[in-house]
This record gives sequence, structure tokens and C-alpha cells, in this order.
Amino acid sequence: MNYNVISYAVYLLITIGLTVWVAQTLLKNGKIFLVEIFGGDTDLASSVNKLLQVGFYLINIGYAVMALTIVNELVDLQNMLEALSVKIGTIILILGGMHFFNLFVLFSLRSKAQRTKYVAK
Repeated sequence: MNYNVISYAVYLLITIGLTVWVAQTLLKNGKIFLVEIFGGDTDLASSVNKLLQVGFYLINIGYAVMALTIVNELVDLQNMLEALSVKIGTIILILGGMHFFNLFVLFSLRSKAQRTKYVAK
């Protein structure tokens, strides 16, 4: 049994699934912030939200594919699970970091939009 090939398949299924789930969650819950940032312009907010989603997919799936290689030959199930835990854990940390970065940017833009709105009154 070739554990390397099996681990590649499992790794890609899990990382792409996680990436899609996080992207969908961000798309759904981030729109309200973008609508406020763009002064109620829902069309612009939706468009920017979709563009952010595409960028999120490209970065995360691109990294996951780039990091696919497992250098050592995996000889048993234990080796395979250990290698997968490191690789999938890394992807989860990257997704978490990108999520917090997105939140930081959205809250910064929201704060700026609110300050601008109050100054204009």
C-alpha cells in the first residue's frame, strides 16, 4: 500500500474542504461589514465580497497544493497520520491567520467609515 499517495488524497480533500467552508463563512458573514463600509451600496459590497472570496481561494488552495509534497516515504498508517497532522495543522493555522487578518482589515475599514460618517454630519 502506498501511504504517500493516500495521504496526498486525504490532505487535498481535507484542506480544500476546510478552505471552502471558511470562505463560505466569510462570504456570508462579511457582507454586512462591507455594506456598512461602502455606505449601504449592496451591489459594491457583494462584488468586493466575491472578489475577496476568489483571492482567499487562490491563496489557500495554491499554498495547499504547493505544500503537497511529503519528503519521506510513509511506511505505515502511523507515519501517514503524523505527516497529515502536521500538514493539515499548518493549513488550519494559515486559515486562522487569514481569518484574523480579514477581520482586522474589515474592522479597520469600518472604523474609518464610521469616523468619516460622523465628521461629515
